[in-house]
Amino acid sequence: MPIGFRAFLDFERPDPSLIESYRGIPSSNIGDCVRKMNCMFGGIRAFNHKNLLGSAFTVKVPSGDNLVAQAALDYAQPGDVIVIDGAGYTDRALVGGMMLAYAEMRKLGGFVVNGAVRDLADIEASPLPVFAKAATPLGPYREGPGEINVPVVCGGQVVMPGDILVGDADGLVVIPRRDAAELLELARGNLAGEQDELERMKNGSFTEQEHRDRFTGLFLGRGGSIEN
Repeated sequence: MPIGFRAFLDFERPDPSLIESYRGIPSSNIGDCVRKMNCMFGGIRAFNHKNLLGSAFTVKVPSGDNLVAQAALDYAQPGDVIVIDGAGYTDRALVGGMMLAYAEMRKLGGFVVNGAVRDLADIEASPLPVFAKAATPLGPYREGPGEINVPVVCGGQVVMPGDILVGDADGLVVIPRRDAAELLELARGNLAGEQDELERMKNGSFTEQEHRDRFTGLFLGRGGSIEN
């Protein structure tokens, strides 16, 4: 296949039940369990109030051109999240209301765009989650090139086809497919521990000494000192 105009459709997706097991686990808890290394940054944010969960179907395009991103909509499977690496360019939108409507018709899982989107009223009304860097009314070119299901970079993180994406109001976290089963148990434990501690703070059973032991102890252990 010619470099720059390639589509790879055969890749391993996570088991759907494994993906679904992440539903309801906040991105922040998962982010804690990957030691703060797999969370997207660089301005990638939610453009509507829909949580995102699904496996990545990746697209790499040149700045401001969405020809291959449009083609990807025909080959992604229901539940797939279209992850478009547009090199962070925000002067032209790569996703708009028409693409969103077609993705909804095909029961896709949403969009993550390292670039810009448009038609914010359509995005707000859509059941599909949309994450991106910016919005602009200016539309894209449709000349190519572009590649489908290659490694991409979005929000400072490498995303591989088949990785699991979890997104909410806090942002997005990337779960490498090979780590997903192990990370699920860690994230569940992290969330349960956090919820228990929050409840103890609310009902008054969490003591100030516990907090001092943890955080002041860590401060002192790092060489800090306290003077009266």
